[in-house]
Amino acid sequence: METILITGANRGIGLALTEACLNKGYAVLATYRDEGSCGALKALGGDHAELSLMTLSLDDEASILAFAKGLRGRKIDVLINNAGVMGPVNQSLTDMDSAGWLNAFAINTIAPFTLSRLLLDNLSLAERPRIVTVSSQMGSLNRVSKGAFAYRSSKAAVNKVMQVMALELQEQGIIVCPVHPGWVQTDMGGSEAEITSEESAAGILELVEKLQPEHSGRFWTWQGEEHPW
Repeated sequence: METILITGANRGIGLALTEACLNKGYAVLATYRDEGSCGALKALGGDHAELSLMTLSLDDEASILAFAKGLRGRKIDVLINNAGVMGPVNQSLTDMDSAGWLNAFAINTIAPFTLSRLLLDNLSLAERPRIVTVSSQMGSLNRVSKGAFAYRSSKAAVNKVMQVMALELQEQGIIVCPVHPGWVQTDMGGSEAEITSEESAAGILELVEKLQPEHSGRFWTWQGEEHPW
């Protein structure tokens, strides 16, 4: 049985991914930020013995370090860096919340790098280790669009982080890919978005299951298609 670690598993895509993985027989380590946000996630535990719930604050390096230390010696087949934030309300050309921008970078860019780095020993115990980071086409340099400076730049940055990480981990056989989850009906995506969390999660999980070394270091969509950087 493979073990999948999913960050930000208490809602939206993360919650749907957790349920999809459990339904397909995976053991799931699901993280959430605090007790007040994990009601739906805890409800899944009653039906699935292979679900482990763990707290993790991705904007707190000490929390990430303690979390990784607690997993020492445990095999992780797949790390899904799902947790992310839209960033501050004010992130336009004329009105930027710089502190909020830094926080978006901390959670969307630095945390996936830090957690991935700290769990390399765990991943090395797996037969086909994979790191999949939920990014966004809003971070693609090939896509012409405006606004959301903090969010776009943090996702563009994590794309590059994952591309470089893929190259550096190639000899260790660790597959690393960012994935665009689609425009999803979540708190972030809004009710007018194109697909549900369940649809996005099903596509991402199918991609995770198919990933091979030759797919590493490439940007994918939830539909399993390569996305331009």
